[in-house]
Amino acid sequence: MATTRRFDVRDLKLAADGVNKIAWADRQMPVLAAIRERFESEQPLSGYRIAACLHVTSETANLMRTLKAGGADIVLCASNPLSTQDDVAAALVEEYEISVFAIKGEDNDTYYQHIEAAVDHKPQLTMDDGADVIGVLHSHRREQLGDILGGTEETTTGVIRLKALERDGALGFPVIAVNDAKTKHLFDNRYGTGQSTIDGIVRATNVLLAGRVFVIAGYGWCGRGVAMRAKGMGSHVVVTEVDPMRALEAVMDGFQVLAMEQAAEIGDIFVTATGDKSVIRQEHMEKMKDGAILANTGHFNVEIDLPALRSIAQETREIRPFLEEFTLADGRQVYLIADGRLVNLSAAEGHPAQVMDMSFANQALSAEYVVGSAMTLERQVYPVPEEIDNEIARLKLETMGVGIDTLTDEQARYLDSWDEGT
Repeated sequence: MATTRRFDVRDLKLAADGVNKIAWADRQMPVLAAIRERFESEQPLSGYRIAACLHVTSETANLMRTLKAGGADIVLCASNPLSTQDDVAAALVEEYEISVFAIKGEDNDTYYQHIEAAVDHKPQLTMDDGADVIGVLHSHRREQLGDILGGTEETTTGVIRLKALERDGALGFPVIAVNDAKTKHLFDNRYGTGQSTIDGIVRATNVLLAGRVFVIAGYGWCGRGVAMRAKGMGSHVVVTEVDPMRALEAVMDGFQVLAMEQAAEIGDIFVTATGDKSVIRQEHMEKMKDGAILANTGHFNVEIDLPALRSIAQETREIRPFLEEFTLADGRQVYLIADGRLVNLSAAEGHPAQVMDMSFANQALSAEYVVGSAMTLERQVYPVPEEIDNEIARLKLETMGVGIDTLTDEQARYLDSWDEGT
């Protein structure tokens, strides 16, 4: 079907391939499909405008379809310049009549022009993956803050930024921290990031992971997932951390824990997963082996100090798609995947649809919750309500054919009592 929607995508002729990708992902996302069926009947988002800044993938497309089925008027832009699937973007415009502003490989100026286009939609709800729409609204589009009922945030990095805004008393509207839902971070961050990060590294390099020293900076849920998968592929995993509790967990989980200064000397592959900047710096790069490979699976490409790497390189060249070679003064060569951007989405396809099913179910139900609770929510960062989290877990188990026990009346009374002991 032809569209009259506003958009900026690479080529609408790619739409047919995108439709196939979206359909394949939809088969793996039964929870979101069930929500979409209910939304179509109940129209909980009817008349509401949404500005969504997310990775434009086949899984995201099914979230957009769900929001539209619920009556929402949506504009979608990319939350990362390298993560867009151009055929999916075209399909959303041409087949599903959703406004999309996203082109894989777009430059920095275009990236922010696309975010501005989403904000031009005058949203009443925002949906972020890294808080970029919220950042624009709180910087030079503040006149729109009063029109916004609330927002949702998908990532650890974005939640960190939003909680800083809240601490400063500067948050302009309530936001639901979707990232912190148990059915999101315990599964998406661990199993999704774990698998897709390895996928991105292998696609970009085709290196054997078995026998390699694999250094992971950060042992949050994403770092845990990567560590688990790298170990499963036969790597010797080293973890670097600044948090003593997480470092202790890594040790107890059987991993070697070192300071980055020491890990830099022995690592073959380095992955950052911290949400902070300059985790791998010049002093670390100067100690790395010839052939060391650098990648990032955090949201922004600031975790590896790219200006420092470029300043010490005598020569650079792209040796494979998404793999850049840096020759240093002493002849050593260091390799960077996807310009230090999210390796799983830049060099691969991101998380498998099965795990995004739960993450995007949280997004859809949180948007419905914001609309229904707007009059009672303060300008704070809120957790996903426990009843939403539990309902998504229940639906996921149901679609997997997994049954669980329920408490008997006697068991429930026992758990609620204090006077029944041994």
